[in-house]
Amino acid sequence: MIDKIAWLHLHNGHLLSTRSRGKDRYYIPGGKREAGETDQQTLLREINEELTVALDPASLAYVSTFEAPAHGHPAGVLVRMTCYRARYTGTLQAAAEIEEVVWLTYRHRPEVSAVDQLIFDWLREQGLLAE
Repeated sequence: MIDKIAWLHLHNGHLLSTRSRGKDRYYIPGGKREAGETDQQTLLREINEELTVALDPASLAYVSTFEAPAHGHPAGVLVRMTCYRARYTGTLQAAAEIEEVVWLTYRHRPEVSAVDQLIFDWLREQGLLAE
């Protein structure tokens, strides 16, 4: 099981997403926790490293958790994505391993990983993700 923490940031029905160098899929921003980190610490660190913005810890709110086969890993490896929303300060820009920052709608579903597809479906059902 791959344990990941993700930031769901929507604007006008579009979901913020990223593509890492050498990858063929878009991924919701976030990452794996380091030893001893809480969800909050992981998310604050990862988002700052990847997108150069600071999440507001006081606004951090749990959304949901999703599990699916891990993209690019052997069969049987799952990813558990624990999702949060939060306000941020700063200017969104690609940093570290991130090559591209994009805003996606439901029509981009085929371009994201399996766990992100579940999140896209859920966001659409909630009326939060544009077609």
